Amino acid sequence: MGTKYVGIVILVLIAGLACGAPPADAAGEGQVKVSVVEAGTGEAIPVRMHLKDSRGRPVIPRGTVSWKDHFVIDGDILLKLRPDRYTFEVERGPEYKVRRGHFIIERRAEDHHEIDMHRFVDLSKEGWWSGELHIHRPIKDVELLMRAEDLHVAPIITWWNDRNHWASQTPPASLLKRFADNRLIHLMGGEDEREGGALLYFNLHAPLPITNSSREYPSPVTFLEEAAKNPDLHVDVEKPFWWDMPVWVATGKVGSIGIAHNHMQRDGVLGNEAWGKSRDTSKYVGTHGNGQWTQDIYYRLLNCGLRIPPSAGSASGVLPNPVGYNRAYVHCGDELTYNGWFEGLRAGRVVVTNGPLLRPLVNGELPGHVFRGQGGLVELDVALKLSLRDKVDYLEIVKNGRVIHQVKLKDYAQAGGHLPKVVFQSSGWMLVRAIAKTPDTFRFASTGPYYVEIDDKPMISKAAAQFFLDWVYERARRIKLNDPQQQREVMGPHRMARDFWQAKVDAANTD
Repeated sequence: MGTKYVGIVILVLIAGLACGAPPADAAGEGQVKVSVVEAGTGEAIPVRMHLKDSRGRPVIPRGTVSWKDHFVIDGDILLKLRPDRYTFEVERGPEYKVRRGHFIIERRAEDHHEIDMHRFVDLSKEGWWSGELHIHRPIKDVELLMRAEDLHVAPIITWWNDRNHWASQTPPASLLKRFADNRLIHLMGGEDEREGGALLYFNLHAPLPITNSSREYPSPVTFLEEAAKNPDLHVDVEKPFWWDMPVWVATGKVGSIGIAHNHMQRDGVLGNEAWGKSRDTSKYVGTHGNGQWTQDIYYRLLNCGLRIPPSAGSASGVLPNPVGYNRAYVHCGDELTYNGWFEGLRAGRVVVTNGPLLRPLVNGELPGHVFRGQGGLVELDVALKLSLRDKVDYLEIVKNGRVIHQVKLKDYAQAGGHLPKVVFQSSGWMLVRAIAKTPDTFRFASTGPYYVEIDDKPMISKAAAQFFLDWVYERARRIKLNDPQQQREVMGPHRMARDFWQAKVDAANTD
């Protein structure tokens, strides 16, 4: 069933004097032409490069599509650099081995080197197609960025609070663009990010009129209800710990929630909750604390009988991440369509990751499946394919918010890609996750949940529902508007959420 892949290839490039070649330039720079190809085919492919000088400072060549500490090579590039020793990392999404190495630039020297990129797994051939929900990069660059990151679905954020790409131009007649046969861009993603947090909107035909909103007024629910008139709408709660998350969830209009989000970054973490609900740092400690808090909040939602699938986003263009660093793999089968990808996401047929690659089948079913039983036990057989670049010590099975099995990789391999059976005597849910041993960041993968419903009664935890009811009261106490009418309007959705979570508490069937 599963195969463990670990691949890090060291490539050393030494730029020497090319016989018979003219000097690189009169200023005494050296140059190296770097070509990147697909191993086995020799086909030129775009990639992302992180290049640093001998002091560890990022080097960004002029004229490249770049962001923060990285840039894209579209098949090949001529690097003109001062004499120095340079180190590099080259990546093309998580399905390729990382290529690391160095080269030395000598004065007036030039050379040509070829880097071959090794794909160690192809998830699209298994029916899993990658996408992410939080991209702020320029539209003109997105096609190249998607090819360089091997990303298939990318709705672009083109309106965000008071920034609207379409304010001075008319959107194209077709907002959806397909290229390279299986890559899809949508041009009308939007973000309402204010005091209560960030809601992401997809598949609308025009921006929502949020430009003149203040931090608290009008309520984000006002725009959410307006947007919900569009039958194709998909709404994503960008992070679970945003203050208004329990209110948004209570509307019933949330399609997904980001548990692989932009506080998780390639080379570090944002270790706080910004203006969201802060974690207890004595319980959720250190580099992994924010990620653990994120997951625990999400698990509490599941414990309330809510079946909201997880999602992923990187916020490239705002935060330092590359496009697609946090991504969602949605199972669409052999054929990828834009609507089909979102339908699969809403159905929960998803795995989110910023590193490990998991492909689960539980009793032969994909994530999101509801197993039903009438009295007695439900027994689940968990099979998993696993591909890795980072070290992972063990896989975890999470049931109803608690880790019930930690399985070492050698035991997983000896079991032929199977994990221990999971037995339910009452309704609940389960998922599989893997957390990499990366001390400087939180790198993980999680399957979407599987659900078990016995005697037609979903699990509702009283403790979890009370947690969100208390949260709603705490959030409401923070709202203070000078205009009494505005205060009354904004408080309306919070009263609705209070009633929603109180009803959950009253309907609870487990502690």
